[in-house]
Amino acid sequence: MIKILITGASGFVGQTLIQKLHHNRNLELIVLSRKAVKTLHNDIHQLVGNDIFSIQWSEDIDVVIHLAGRAHILNEQTTDPLSEFRKVNVDGTLQLARQALDKKVKRFIFMSSIGVNGSVTLQQPFTEDALPQPHADYAVSKLEAEQELKKLFAGSDTELVIIRPPLVYAAHAPGNFARLLKLVASNLPLPFAGTNNKRSFVALENLVDFIQTCIEHPNAANQTFLVTDQTPISTRELVQYLKQGMGKPARFIYIPQPLMKLGAACIGKSKLYEQLFESLEVDTTKGQKLLGWTAPLSTQQAMLQAGQNYLKMKE
Repeated sequence: MIKILITGASGFVGQTLIQKLHHNRNLELIVLSRKAVKTLHNDIHQLVGNDIFSIQWSEDIDVVIHLAGRAHILNEQTTDPLSEFRKVNVDGTLQLARQALDKKVKRFIFMSSIGVNGSVTLQQPFTEDALPQPHADYAVSKLEAEQELKKLFAGSDTELVIIRPPLVYAAHAPGNFARLLKLVASNLPLPFAGTNNKRSFVALENLVDFIQTCIEHPNAANQTFLVTDQTPISTRELVQYLKQGMGKPARFIYIPQPLMKLGAACIGKSKLYEQLFESLEVDTTKGQKLLGWTAPLSTQQAMLQAGQNYLKMKE
């Protein structure tokens, strides 16, 4: 029996991960959360407290999967966002990690972000060996957490596994993907007729499957992995797949990208332009070779499914 401690149980990734791991009778699940998660199965032990990072646990834990953290804030209100990200994503993570080290946890899996690598690829896809170039406070805090975790666990018996996913999507995804789904579900023509970028995404089901692989695979020890769906796609293709899943025709209009870029800058939406029109490609060769992992769902399958499920949710 492998005992697994999970943070972020009520989150977008955490809920699906717990559902999948619960089916494995060789695993015992314990979760840390700020408030009780009522949807969890009765045989999952919950440890509840306002500060999950300082909650003490007495069980002999084999693996910690750390998903909780301060994520992107769509309408940031704080005057010093980086400081707030550091409090949770760096300081809080290290609190949890020190306790894991003291209790001789065998493996610590840390959910980081592709933002550590950067926000745009120009010629080559991102790899695990590329020089980190975070361009946002969130990504800076994730890189700092990675660096401090490596120092903390260096020379110890606790194995560190770092996972950097790009945007994680599903029909019930939060944030920008939720906004995109709402836009795609409308009948408005979208300005992607001339869009030929390449962006890597990871379906929620694929990410959860990869995390499960990292729990026990011996080759995952002390490694950093980039994880995505098999094939990068353009924003135009993304919309086409989602529309197809929704049973709607895709309608596009052509607006020159320099004009779109200028317009986005004028209204303070340069970041949104980057996410929709620039490329972000990820090379997952390392995970495929070291772990023998391939994504269970193709990009097309997962996007079609996201579109179908989104409409079902709205019925």
